[in-house]
Amino acid sequence: MTTGISPVSRRFADYFVICGLDTESGLEPDELSGENFEQSPLRRTFKSKVLAHYPDNVEWNPFDQDAVGMLCMPKGLAFRTQVDSREPHFHSFIITREDGSRTYGFALTFFEEVTSKQICSAMQTLYHMHNAEQYDILHTPTSPRGPEEQRLHPRPILHAAPAISRLQRFNSYDISRDTLFVSKCICLITPMAFAQACQKVLQQLYQAVSAPHPPPLPLESYVFNILYEVPLPPSGRSLKFSGVYGPVVCQRPSTSELPLFDFAIGEVFDLLGVENVLQLFTCALLEMQILLYSQHYQRLMTVAESITALMFPFQWQHVYVPILPASLLHFLDAPVPYLMGLHSNGQDDRTKLELPQEANLCFVDIDNHFIELPEELPQFPNKLEFIQEISEVLMSFGLTPEGNIHSTDTQVKHKGLRSVDAVSDKRNGNLASPLNSYLLRENVTIARLQALVKRTGVSLEKLEVREDTGGNKDARFHCDEEELKMHQLNIHVREVFANRFTQMFADYEVFVIQPSQDKESWFTNRDQMQNFDKASFLSDQPEPYLPFLSRFLETQMFASFIDSKILCHDDEEKEHTLRVFDTRVDKVRMLNVRTPTLRTSMYQKCTNIEEAEKAIEMRVMKIDHTALHPHLLDMKIGQGRYEQGFFPRLQSDVLSSGPTSNKWAKRSAPAQWRRRDRQKQHAEHLYLDNDQREKYIQEARNLGTTIRQPKLSNLSPSVIAQTNWKFVEGLLKECRIKTKRMLVEKMGREAVELGHVEVSITGVEENTLIASLCDLLERIWSHGLQVKQGKSALWSHLLHYQESKEKKSATPAGLGPPGFIHDTERRKSDGGGSAMPPLKVSLIQDMRHIQNISEIKTDVGKARAWVRLSMEKKLLSRHLKQLLSDLELTKKLYKRYAFLRCDDEKEQFLYHLLSFNAVDYFCFTNVFTTIMIPYHVVVVPSKKLGGSMFTANPWVCVSGELAETGVLQVPRNTQEITFECQNLGKLTTVQMGHDNTGLYAKWLVECVLVRNEITGHTYKFPCGRWLGKGVDDGSLERILVGELMTPSTENDERLCRTPPMQQSPGMMRRFVTISPNSKPKLNTGQIQEGVGEAINGIVKHFHKPEKERGSLTLLLCGEFGLVWALEQAFQHGFKSPRLFKNVFIWDFLEKAQVYFESAEQREVNPDENWQSRVRHFCRFMRAINNTSRNIGKDGKFQMLICLGARDHLLHHWIALLADCPVTVQMYEDTALIKDRSLVNSLIRVLQTLQEFNITLEASLIKGVGI
Repeated sequence: MTTGISPVSRRFADYFVICGLDTESGLEPDELSGENFEQSPLRRTFKSKVLAHYPDNVEWNPFDQDAVGMLCMPKGLAFRTQVDSREPHFHSFIITREDGSRTYGFALTFFEEVTSKQICSAMQTLYHMHNAEQYDILHTPTSPRGPEEQRLHPRPILHAAPAISRLQRFNSYDISRDTLFVSKCICLITPMAFAQACQKVLQQLYQAVSAPHPPPLPLESYVFNILYEVPLPPSGRSLKFSGVYGPVVCQRPSTSELPLFDFAIGEVFDLLGVENVLQLFTCALLEMQILLYSQHYQRLMTVAESITALMFPFQWQHVYVPILPASLLHFLDAPVPYLMGLHSNGQDDRTKLELPQEANLCFVDIDNHFIELPEELPQFPNKLEFIQEISEVLMSFGLTPEGNIHSTDTQVKHKGLRSVDAVSDKRNGNLASPLNSYLLRENVTIARLQALVKRTGVSLEKLEVREDTGGNKDARFHCDEEELKMHQLNIHVREVFANRFTQMFADYEVFVIQPSQDKESWFTNRDQMQNFDKASFLSDQPEPYLPFLSRFLETQMFASFIDSKILCHDDEEKEHTLRVFDTRVDKVRMLNVRTPTLRTSMYQKCTNIEEAEKAIEMRVMKIDHTALHPHLLDMKIGQGRYEQGFFPRLQSDVLSSGPTSNKWAKRSAPAQWRRRDRQKQHAEHLYLDNDQREKYIQEARNLGTTIRQPKLSNLSPSVIAQTNWKFVEGLLKECRIKTKRMLVEKMGREAVELGHVEVSITGVEENTLIASLCDLLERIWSHGLQVKQGKSALWSHLLHYQESKEKKSATPAGLGPPGFIHDTERRKSDGGGSAMPPLKVSLIQDMRHIQNISEIKTDVGKARAWVRLSMEKKLLSRHLKQLLSDLELTKKLYKRYAFLRCDDEKEQFLYHLLSFNAVDYFCFTNVFTTIMIPYHVVVVPSKKLGGSMFTANPWVCVSGELAETGVLQVPRNTQEITFECQNLGKLTTVQMGHDNTGLYAKWLVECVLVRNEITGHTYKFPCGRWLGKGVDDGSLERILVGELMTPSTENDERLCRTPPMQQSPGMMRRFVTISPNSKPKLNTGQIQEGVGEAINGIVKHFHKPEKERGSLTLLLCGEFGLVWALEQAFQHGFKSPRLFKNVFIWDFLEKAQVYFESAEQREVNPDENWQSRVRHFCRFMRAINNTSRNIGKDGKFQMLICLGARDHLLHHWIALLADCPVTVQMYEDTALIKDRSLVNSLIRVLQTLQEFNITLEASLIKGVGI
């Protein structure tokens, strides 16, 4: 993508460069390129130099000697003899400056004969030395060497056997009979990436020196022409200029088309196959670390540029080095997202690569059609249909969706100087139709596609394969047909990809949060502000998209895209990509009649391919501009001559500056001034000049990424140290931003104060944030690692720690179970008192829990699970502090510059993590839903009437959001039990009771405590009632509703000032203090408020997305729930007949039932509605009374209210009871139920429940068959 072209550069090329062997300085070994000296001298690499570049400097693009030298010949000089292959090869590269702007380079490397006697004899000397060493090795008895090694390091043979001497001959050099060749490179540095045109120019220049006859003009004329007389084509125009032997055509898309892209995307699909390309594309969008690996520099560049171009309208924001020079290999240690290309020598396999971090790495072995993905990679939305659509495009161009698995070097050579032969070969009919051979070869793919076709309803029969126009070359087009076909395929594929984002983000503008304050303060607080309403956007998306989208919205590229949207209000100022994208989005919105915000997951194919293709063909048919032809320059006689086969140093005096009058400069000036004026008016209108806006956009881009690009220079230790320091600062900043973002999302209230409306956080979104935190921890732990072990650096460190601690605790001094750290105090919990001693805090115990989970197979998975568990237990900061307190171990594992050995930064990092203790996460419990978990249950009898005389056999049954346990017998003497079962999720209810046996079967229970033995979460289920016949309400079993207990904050090292999150107190707590004996008397206002709060809680529950809803049981039966509120309403003004006998609401309801049943028989009220309500009420009462369960009167009342809420009958029943004569007898005149207006308002409030589908937990209505 051409971002950041310098506004001044209007020339096609800025520099012409020649690199190669500097005979003055002789042979310098290139240590940095990492080749070993056991290699034979011809296989070693030597330093190359920039021999010349023309002109010396241009102001808008200062010449970067180090970078150009490194990237023209990334492996340095290569030597060959006459027996080796010496094909020229072409590659392109990119130089990204610190500010993110780019220049492109195009290099053609070829071999020239070495004429310098010194160099030849130096090579001969190196061979003598090498052979002597090999001789020593040969005569030192060692283990036998493998054939591979023999091939690489042939031994000097003294009595030459013919076969071996030939082998050695291939890899040796004898000055008397061999000709020595060395690599040389000519290169163009250009502001825009016209790869095809530059390749032609360079090939024709090389042809000029290698051809037997000299070209029509001196080489200087052609180089001068390309540097000074060929302009950049204006947007939407094509340009033709002359090479040495033929015309070169290039074209630039208009401002309404996709940005310029001139690499062959078809080649990427050919090398990797659609499936792999799409996986790689997904990794790039989610800003993983991506490492491309190939023997061919051009392949690295083509794949990198294609993947980043396909991201339109988004732009890769991180380190981007498609060709990583050998001297920069330490950059693979970078703890930031990157996209880098690594050159392979074709002999080492993947296993020999020492990569510092792989937890989040996507490794692409281009030459072997192979890709290694990070774990937990979400699927790209509509992946199958998308693959189908791309495959159809590829097949219409005769390419195979599977890719060409055997794409060997031949293909690259064919890409080089041989493309002409291939075309003529095709004309002669020597190549079969690609599609036919594909159909024969890849039946499996066709089968797979056809299965897909059946689902998507697209037919393969309609697929037309483009006819190769072959021999009758279409005279209308000014460029050769291979190139045109490449442009057509490129635009087809790019439009299909762009269409995915246009469809996916068609409504994105609605969710952009425009800043309320001015630009300056927006910038100051940029990293705390939300610029996009993610929660609302995600809630509109189809379910299958969420895993991908929720992670994508967190990326830097998405944030930058939205930032540039906020900064550019009208079309004139928008960046090119944003303008094009917005135009497309508007089109989609106009075409789709569907309501703009409702998303469907229906796949919509790309429709604007033809239009885009036509634009390209039009430009190639009618050339808009023709540049000046090369002409003789003002050179002295004798200059410009050269020897055939050698690319000369050119005459710098004629190439150092351009012509004095340049018609292109003149022609475009007025237009440029007009544009300036327009920009100026705009800026005044906005109070922001262009530079300021540029600065803002740049700053916005740089947020969150402290280091954009490695500096390509010969690296001194100080430069490396500085780079690492930047990494450390960057990691700390990222940690600060991430923890803040997670807390703001989680705490909601604070988010509202910051101006974000939505306080909920979806499960998907929470998972995304935690996954990105795990990724950050992995990057921190892999920064500056001495030796990498396993894919997860964090888990590897934990294992080392575990091993060292277990060794220590195995010594006699360490008593108690290994791994328990003796000095850790237990965590205190409130409420439980001594009934349930808290779990010990133990890092190693938590590791063991993870190691015992058989479902987690990989190291990365274990590290992530451990982080989730530590966060749920609020111990992450503390555990990591303990891990890092073993300084010996940290020193052993990490280099001095590593993040974990920078003490201040490490402290700040732990402090940031400590802030997570302010909120409650269930990120372990909610994710590992199928694992077995031990639970510990304690029944706490009332202290006043202890259960010491209790003779019956108690039981409990625990239910959670995910499952329930079934009945568990509790030992009578201890009244506690530990059991293991599948994860129950957050606990909701405990049913408890006893079998009423023995002399004293009465039991007063204060509460039940249940603890998850892995996460340490303790739930308290308050009871405070009797279980037994003839006491309280005569119940033998009760359903208790529980809440999570918040552990009391420990005083040590819990510096967090925020109080732990507790259930927000209901309105009622303010004026109600409940003592167990006296039930509080509430007035009618308080009762109404209580009912309103309870109903409100239920309404809110249903307005949340399904994944975020808490426990409905708690809202119905918990403290201040609906059952409690209605109980208060019925108890108001209830007459208590005698002193010692308790009367229960259920007694009143039973009397009412008797009255209704008799009234029904007498047909007192002929109204049909009244009769059906009475029938319902009586049916429910009978069913509850007939249940086999021993629940008491209050338990029955609770069951009736729950069933009435479920079937939306409560408001009918209230109306019935208010008019019932029994009410007159049993209630005082002031009772709420006798006040007509209060009853009506109660009915209205209860009617709001009608629109909700209430599902009851099985434990609440067990044994009632309605």
